[in-house]
Amino acid sequence: MRYPVTSPYIIGMTPTIVADRGQAARTIHLIPAAALDAWLAAHPPRVRAAATAQRLTAKAGKTATLPGEQTDDWSVATVVTDPARLSTWDLAHLPPLLPAGAYRLATGTPGAAKLGWATAQYRFTRYRKGEDDAPRILLSNEPARIDEALRQAAATARVRDLVNTAAADLGPAELATTVRTLGDAYGATVTVTTGRDLETGYPMIHAVGKAAAKGREPRLIELVWGNPAHPRVALVGKGVCFDSGGLDIKPSAGMRLMKKDMGGAAHALALAGLVMETHLPVRLHLLIPAVENSVSADSFRPGDVLATRKGLSVENTNTDAEGRLVLGDALTKACEDQPDLLIDFATLTGAARVALGPDLPATFTNDEALATDLLAAGTAEDDALWRMPLWDGYDDMLKSDIADMVNAPDGGMAGAVTAALFLRRFVTPCTAWVHLDTFAWRASAKPGRAKGGEAYGLRATWRLLKDRYARP
Repeated sequence: MRYPVTSPYIIGMTPTIVADRGQAARTIHLIPAAALDAWLAAHPPRVRAAATAQRLTAKAGKTATLPGEQTDDWSVATVVTDPARLSTWDLAHLPPLLPAGAYRLATGTPGAAKLGWATAQYRFTRYRKGEDDAPRILLSNEPARIDEALRQAAATARVRDLVNTAAADLGPAELATTVRTLGDAYGATVTVTTGRDLETGYPMIHAVGKAAAKGREPRLIELVWGNPAHPRVALVGKGVCFDSGGLDIKPSAGMRLMKKDMGGAAHALALAGLVMETHLPVRLHLLIPAVENSVSADSFRPGDVLATRKGLSVENTNTDAEGRLVLGDALTKACEDQPDLLIDFATLTGAARVALGPDLPATFTNDEALATDLLAAGTAEDDALWRMPLWDGYDDMLKSDIADMVNAPDGGMAGAVTAALFLRRFVTPCTAWVHLDTFAWRASAKPGRAKGGEAYGLRATWRLLKDRYARP
């Protein structure tokens, strides 16, 4: 695998996960919490004294540096629940504690924890200098597994970087450039629809974004890659690069993090990168409706009736429910090419966060087998999802007195469900479809998961695609 110099997991052209070929390295001892006392009792008094001085207790994550036989000889002891069953995050607390250099486990293999080791070293360095060096963990010579872990870590970093970037530096034009750069790297075809073609072909995208300043006009960004004979997979990502709320303007507290409202686009783009980098045998179609929901004399209004690509009419009841509008036109376009699978990502509703919190993307699908496979993929990848209902009984909430539907029912009841039901109106019934209402943000840091932009559901959907389409 060729590692990009700019990857946050490549330090001085050296990956943070490398093959173990017997090179010099410090030792990491993984101690089961239940066996800490016995483990310490089997070691010399100097080791026990060091452990006591550093308050090494039988709690997962507790860590101490232990002296060896020589002055410069030392190792690391860290407590885990079960060394034989390491989760993604069981070693993620270590990299920030350790000096640069190589490390290997005293026994066993990091398994799933190698990904957490890599993502723990993420730094967003666009606006300030980052670290120049970092600890590396050695694995038994498993190049394919090392490559896959670094690949997933880099995709996670792509989401984080895009979401963390200030809206002034990442508008619709910059998002289009990002897609073009990715497409050029893998020989994909990228097209961008703007101006009059957008107004007539994708009227909801145009309506939402038309109030933006010159240079930040709305656009539909499309990338197509792969053999046309392969199964077609469409990925759609909400690309609201900043959301003021429009004329239904948000309060300042609600607007503070709205640079992250393109988090769905970041997820879709990162997943597309994984597909192309691994040459997954699919015909990939990536669609990102990119807009800035701004306030100006040209803003769309509450009460406006909007045309759509599908031919339906939408009474706009809230200009702050704009994400579902731009997605509707993009989903319509995706379905015109009859995809085998359609996945959309969107930072869509506060209701999903109220129901499930930040860590669980609200997951909606119209296909039972797909639901089973996707939830299983999330469990396997330690990337949890939670299925929510496409409850037909709430479809009447979308009724309008003057149009085919409203975009946001009054009252806010079942907000995540009605948003998903709105999107379903633009998906052909025969299309296997998944909608992930994801937060794309982490309000407080956890081991391996920095505060700021975050990928939720990315590894689960990637596992689903590999399970379905990878060659045996």
